[in-house]
Amino acid sequence: MITATIKEQDLTFQTSKDVFSPDGIDPGTLSMLSFVDFREGDKVLDLGCGYGVVGILAAKFVGPENVVMIDIEQKAVELAKENIERNGVQGIMVMESDGLKDMRESNFSLILSNPPYHVDFSVPKHFIEKSFNRLRMGGRMYMVTKRKEWYKNRLIAIFGGVKIWEENGYYIFMSEKNTTSYANNKKK
Repeated sequence: MITATIKEQDLTFQTSKDVFSPDGIDPGTLSMLSFVDFREGDKVLDLGCGYGVVGILAAKFVGPENVVMIDIEQKAVELAKENIERNGVQGIMVMESDGLKDMRESNFSLILSNPPYHVDFSVPKHFIEKSFNRLRMGGRMYMVTKRKEWYKNRLIAIFGGVKIWEENGYYIFMSEKNTTSYANNKKK
């Protein structure tokens, strides 16, 4: 069991050795969250939710009905559902999905992800390319990784631009879907 205070919210999470970062909340995730401002009216996707840190925190600010959490791992989805109950944010949609392949929801204002980046780039490539179409105009995608160049180049190619911060040895990326990025993406 992990307890943490993030953005002045006291949270508790059940974890398992079968999921990412079972012994404590990942420092990369915490770094990313320090740059995210949740706004009233946001619709949030926690892409690769693990045991639920990002989506549950988001629900505390935007309401559980405005949050969707997905993960490819069944155990992660089970733990996320338990942690939703534990943290009193019932109403979050949680589902097992291979990236965005099995999910039909769209019109997100925020997509947040700490993708697997220690293997090849196929998963983050899918996350970036498919997330663009799931964001509403003005929507933002945040990602956190330990690698910079590939992510910077991919986000610029898809979104037309990216802001990058470095914190605690991690790179936090934010790209926004706007009329310029949409027009450029339609030409591809």
